[in-house]
Amino acid sequence: MKPQINLSAIITIIGVIISATVFAQGNGKISGTISDKKSGETLIGVTVKIKGTNTGIATDVEGRYSLTALPAGKHILTFQYVGYNGKEISDVAVTNGQNTILNVILEESNLQNLAEVVIQGSFKKESVNALYAKQKNNAAISDGISSELIKRSPDRNTSDVLKRVSGATIQDNKFVVIRGLSDRYNTAMLDGASLPSTEPNKKAFSFDIVPSNLVDNLIINKTATPDLPADFTGGAIQIQTKDIPDQNFITLGIGAGYNTVSTGKDFLSGQRTATNYFGFDNGKKQLPTNFFTTDQIVNGLTAEQNVKALRSLPQDWNIYSRSALPTQNYQFTVGRVKDLKNNSRLGAIVSLTYRNAQTINQDVVRDYYDYDYSDNVYKFSTNMGALANFAYTFGKNKITFKNIYNRIYDDQFLSRTGSNQATQSDVRFYAFDLLQKSLFKSTVEGNHQLGVKNAKIDWSFSYSNVLNDQPDQRKVSYTRLFSDAGNPDVDFAANLSTLGKENTRLFSKLNEDSYAAGVNFTMPVNIFRKSSTFKAGLNSQYRDRIFDVRFLGMLLRTDDADVRERPLNQLFGSELINNNIYKLGEIPNFQDSYTGNSLTNAAYAMLDNRIGDKARIVWGARLEQFNLDLQAKQASLSTVKQNYIDVLPSANFTYSLTDKINLRASYYRTLARPEFRELAISSYYDYELLAFQQGNPDLQRSTINNMDVRFELYPSAGQIISVSGFYKKFNDAIETLNSDVGSTRIITYFNSDKASVYGVEFEVRKTLDFLIANDFMRNTTAYANLSIIKSTVSNPDDTGLFLQDDDRPMVGQAPYVINAGLQHSFLHDKFNFNALYNKVGRRLAIVAGVTFPAVWEAPRDVIDLQLGMKVLKNKGELKFNAGDLLNQRSVLYYDQNTNKKYDGSPIDDTLSSYKSGRNLSVAFSYTF
Repeated sequence: MKPQINLSAIITIIGVIISATVFAQGNGKISGTISDKKSGETLIGVTVKIKGTNTGIATDVEGRYSLTALPAGKHILTFQYVGYNGKEISDVAVTNGQNTILNVILEESNLQNLAEVVIQGSFKKESVNALYAKQKNNAAISDGISSELIKRSPDRNTSDVLKRVSGATIQDNKFVVIRGLSDRYNTAMLDGASLPSTEPNKKAFSFDIVPSNLVDNLIINKTATPDLPADFTGGAIQIQTKDIPDQNFITLGIGAGYNTVSTGKDFLSGQRTATNYFGFDNGKKQLPTNFFTTDQIVNGLTAEQNVKALRSLPQDWNIYSRSALPTQNYQFTVGRVKDLKNNSRLGAIVSLTYRNAQTINQDVVRDYYDYDYSDNVYKFSTNMGALANFAYTFGKNKITFKNIYNRIYDDQFLSRTGSNQATQSDVRFYAFDLLQKSLFKSTVEGNHQLGVKNAKIDWSFSYSNVLNDQPDQRKVSYTRLFSDAGNPDVDFAANLSTLGKENTRLFSKLNEDSYAAGVNFTMPVNIFRKSSTFKAGLNSQYRDRIFDVRFLGMLLRTDDADVRERPLNQLFGSELINNNIYKLGEIPNFQDSYTGNSLTNAAYAMLDNRIGDKARIVWGARLEQFNLDLQAKQASLSTVKQNYIDVLPSANFTYSLTDKINLRASYYRTLARPEFRELAISSYYDYELLAFQQGNPDLQRSTINNMDVRFELYPSAGQIISVSGFYKKFNDAIETLNSDVGSTRIITYFNSDKASVYGVEFEVRKTLDFLIANDFMRNTTAYANLSIIKSTVSNPDDTGLFLQDDDRPMVGQAPYVINAGLQHSFLHDKFNFNALYNKVGRRLAIVAGVTFPAVWEAPRDVIDLQLGMKVLKNKGELKFNAGDLLNQRSVLYYDQNTNKKYDGSPIDDTLSSYKSGRNLSVAFSYTF
């Protein structure tokens, strides 16, 4: 099963959008969620009424309510629930055609007090109380951001939103780093189900594919509870998308961006077609379906077959020059909600997004050992996405159907000049590289109340597909000996006599299907006369991957200097092919192509216990059984089988010193499993890093014991001051290595013996009215997060790896992470200004081998500015963004003098160094 975009699917989506527009809107509306003050759990069946009328409703299975067709003006709402103090909220304003959000918290009544108690409150005060309670009552140590805060920010997608979450750092505008740990130690979840990696060669998820206006809430759990997947150590990023909107809307958005290095500059590339702007190749770069097999080519083709095969390969070797266009993005979103009889609701949200960017990395420096190269890299990138969520609530039940599709088309051209001392030659190198990636995910969920005691059951089924298609990656290298540099009769000549992965035409395709199901049961219980919650569940996920790759090349039958000195667009001319001057060759792919599948089954049980009035412990255990089977195309070359059963206990203890202060402590055990690519012996030549990348079939899963403590003070809703300490003990940590015992550098993976990570984290998010009590300061929020981290690693013994550094930090672990910002709202929230600063300390990227020392990533200071303006009676919003204003170099280097900083050539060797440019953009959106 593979997702396809076809006419019937488009007609279906259009039909849904059109039919959704008939949903009624009513005069005015009040809606929200009702939750328990101490536990934060939503309450089912709370009676909500407009005081003095017969208008009323009961909360649904998610604790939500919606009062519709209300006349404009101010109303008083009453809330009643068995075993809880009632509440009466005044000054709730209703506006025609608008939805007023009112979230409410209720407190359990004193069992000794038989008289009915009704708490009085106002709309403004209750809104603050609800947010405040949600912050305090999370079972685990976590940080998050709600849809209300996202709405007030100028963020475009989820990666932008993550920049505002404490302890999270975004790299390459899409990958997340938490507490200094790289993305391979984090996990991503969308609507309750784990997301597959969107990258072909590492465990990582591109968070820029989900539009921010469709996020209901985003939470990063930094400690584990038994109901979370076990494969994370830095954090579990949970994204919940909206299903039933608060009110009907249609939003159109348009944006454009300017990059100081790229926009308007000469942009070189291979052939470009109109379909590329829509995220698709026109099909002409793919291998023909009836192309000769590997065995046929290796065993030799006839002259006629050879010519036929070469003619069927793409033959456009021209380098086209255009002007790089500004970045452009468009978005269309429609949301519809219909309130039906008997407290039933039907909702739908459909969104389409489009983005195109043309970027240039000029003069990329690669100056180390025998290499002295300068690269120019041109990338044409199109990103298209669609989201379609549907939900139906009836009685105390809810059914949702959520779908997301994203497609990325990255077409890169690289031009290299420089010298290679090892071959005593000057070099001209060209690479045409297209990568098409897509992600499709579909989830069906159900939530139901059981009986009358607020017990709940929820279930889900999901399917996802990841596709990585790399058709016809072409690489050609021209060289000329130093001794011939002054000879006018000797020109640069192409290497057409030998075939290696450095100069082949690569055709690869990765397809992964994933199926997941889960069921969770929650039931309130009384333990030691205190309300507690019992929760248990089962989960299962099956992944099935197929990776196929072919390495083809065109070799001269007889060496001919005149042919080898031809310019690139004439090097493989049709007259040469027709005259059988070239022979088609192939490197057998028996160990490079592979198939893999894995099955993860999990069961858990947990208790949320109240101990007295101030203490709470959430504890339990998760059992995960993992089975993996991976085979090379020729199974005798490599077969990997893994089967683990892990018991993973966790306990999160919270003690409330006061209503505003929490003390937290936690212990939990987690895992890090190797990805398919990390286990496969498949070898891939990275022409940018000038090295091979290859998996290690002997990799084992890592187990991590974690401990956290935290002090947190909540001055008021939306504000926090906290200090945290954490310790992580890794067994068999998965790391990357320069394996260079032979003559060629290979970047591979290994298990270090033991690793320890410990650190402290400081966080503050506070309005500045404590300095000067005026409106300006009340509308100004300063936030900062500082993590200081130390890691130590014990290298494995008797592995034959010959590791140079005995005393080193863990791969990917930064010694410090700094996030800081200033946010100000003015003119009644019509303007919103944000200034963001980020810095990640020097990190070890690759462990040292025999010849090549460790690769380090140099720190960068990053400053972003954002200004949002509401216009056209608050229906329109104009956003200005300035990104990476300092435009410091991105650097990977060998620290030859070991002084822990980058000194540049000739002191330190440079693996890569470049400036991406400053980004200036403007976007406008309008909501009908």
